[in-house]
Amino acid sequence: MRALVQRVSEAAVRVDGKVIGEIGEGLLVLVCAMQGDDTGRAKALALKLSKLRIFRDADGRMNRSVIDTGGAVLLVSQFTLAADTSRGNRPGFSAAAPPDEGRVLYEETGSALEALGLPVAYGEFGADMKVSLVNDGPVTFWVEV
Repeated sequence: MRALVQRVSEAAVRVDGKVIGEIGEGLLVLVCAMQGDDTGRAKALALKLSKLRIFRDADGRMNRSVIDTGGAVLLVSQFTLAADTSRGNRPGFSAAAPPDEGRVLYEETGSALEALGLPVAYGEFGADMKVSLVNDGPVTFWVEV
């Protein structure tokens, strides 16, 4: 599983002009299931995200997790994170899990985050989404499990 994680003060996702998911302070997570990923990896990603200490403590250091801050997660499927750009100018996406498997693992990641006590808002798998955010910092991390 691959994820691009952004610490945000707010984020929202729209489909056909309608807000379908939004959060205040927390994490915007663009997530991609890769070939060979399974539910174990989806749960491992959720655990990693919940414990990632990227929020400021009283001293201004990145020492708190999204759970510690009472934040939320906006989870958005993003198969293009699997892009292979090593040859030519057109990215290849063969490393991404097939859509039916990707959907299951995306949903499993969200369920695992919820089971850890995090409020989770969702994008719409496979939809043409418009994502807006205010990146706090900016703080952005690439996470793979």
